[in-house]
Amino acid sequence: MLRRLALTAVASLAALSAAAPAATAATGPLPLPLPLPLPLPLLQDDAATRLTITVSGSGIADAEGTFELRCGPAGGNHPVARQACDRLDELAGAGADPFAPVPKDALCTLQFGSPATARVTGTWHGRSVDTAFSRTNGCEISRWNNLRPVLPNV
Repeated sequence: MLRRLALTAVASLAALSAAAPAATAATGPLPLPLPLPLPLPLLQDDAATRLTITVSGSGIADAEGTFELRCGPAGGNHPVARQACDRLDELAGAGADPFAPVPKDALCTLQFGSPATARVTGTWHGRSVDTAFSRTNGCEISRWNNLRPVLPNV
């Protein structure tokens, strides 16, 4: 979306620049416009994904700790970076927001999955992310499982 906005801004600026010589011929010289720098966020790739995932309380040594995940191309120290990036792309393609909290009025089963918690911060497809995950009820367990393998299988 940011890329589209940047392209629209550049195209608009180009169209206005092309119209300036015609206006000058009819009304006389116009003052030269000052060049406007493009804001840096518009220059970034709107598909950029860079996440920091911190998992604790899982009881699984390999799943505990802080992992960096970069997508496009897949990288970082996440144990299954390629699969995690593929899952995030799949969710984005379906229009799903895997980082959205459980709605306040959701009816969730009273079950306990584990004491595992995860914190995810960073950027997903150009959007800021800062959210927490747990396995304290059916809705939270489902939310966690939906984000596998970004989050570990606990």
